[in-house]
Amino acid sequence: MNILVLPGDGIGPEIVPPTLDVLHAADEAYGLGLDVQIAEIGFASLAREGTTLPQPVLDRIPEVGGVILGPVSHYEYPPREQGGLNPSAELRVRFELFANIRPCRSRPDLSVLRSPMDLVIVRENTEGFYSDRNMFAGSGEFMPDADSAFSIRKITATGSERVARAAFELARGRRRKVTAVHKANVLKLTDGLFLRVVREVAADFPDVELDELIVDAAAAALIKRPDAFDVIVTTNMYGDILSDEAAELSGSLGLGGSLNSGHDVAVAQAQHGSAPDIAGKAVANPTSLILSAAMLLDWRGRRDGHDALVAAAAGVESAVEGVLGDPACRTRDLGGPLGTAEFAAHVVARLRRAA
Repeated sequence: MNILVLPGDGIGPEIVPPTLDVLHAADEAYGLGLDVQIAEIGFASLAREGTTLPQPVLDRIPEVGGVILGPVSHYEYPPREQGGLNPSAELRVRFELFANIRPCRSRPDLSVLRSPMDLVIVRENTEGFYSDRNMFAGSGEFMPDADSAFSIRKITATGSERVARAAFELARGRRRKVTAVHKANVLKLTDGLFLRVVREVAADFPDVELDELIVDAAAAALIKRPDAFDVIVTTNMYGDILSDEAAELSGSLGLGGSLNSGHDVAVAQAQHGSAPDIAGKAVANPTSLILSAAMLLDWRGRRDGHDALVAAAAGVESAVEGVLGDPACRTRDLGGPLGTAEFAAHVVARLRRAA
């Protein structure tokens, strides 16, 4: 399996190498035949090539088995016309990575929750309130005068159908329940369309229960009764906010794995941002990116019928969970003493012992 690695900005170049150490250990343990290639994006490529997302990188993506994308500081980039493309958004739109899959499971002594959480949020990834990906040309935000700003939200039947189908297929392999989160009581046309399409897709999955919940009630329910959820399907911004909430409730945003998937391309990406405030200090928690990379192995393995990739993904996840179970082996954001590389070294050691 060929993997293209894009380290990114901020803590990206710090958490990517330990993640690759874990992947190399999985490769040795499970005989995966991984071929890892690294390419520059973000500020590194902007300085060298005048763009944060060079065309050769885009050309390479369809040719590899998967992509690992490090965090990017896109909010600090220059305007688009000066080369400041947001790699995360560009990849999602160009390669139709319509489903952002974010599992979240609470750990007993890390979570603040009274009830256990074990859910997956399936977030629509290419439209919604994210105006930078809603227009054929130009931005979905505009200002007709200095004191008025407008933003276009786009919801389509196609976008809603494909993310809903991904959620129901996922739920069929779990506890067979999908909760559609919306605000159709207020956004009657856009969320109304999303909800209509989810109901239509549900008819193809009679063995999966469909529940519906308004987004503000869902945010509260994640705290009060997290064990009521199995798979949540929702639009772009709601999913982004709810998944960050769920990750923090489970222990830390640094524990949240994330996979952007389409029909033929998948990009593993840490759920958190580039954290420039701790960049260069070697203290960043690499768990999110490690778990995201494991999700990429699992996605490719299931898609291609490659059992070793699926087994390796489960092995990596088990090793991470085992290390997190020991307070002495946690990173500082979780109250432990370890830095980025030291934590990953424990994961590698546990992975090798278990293989």
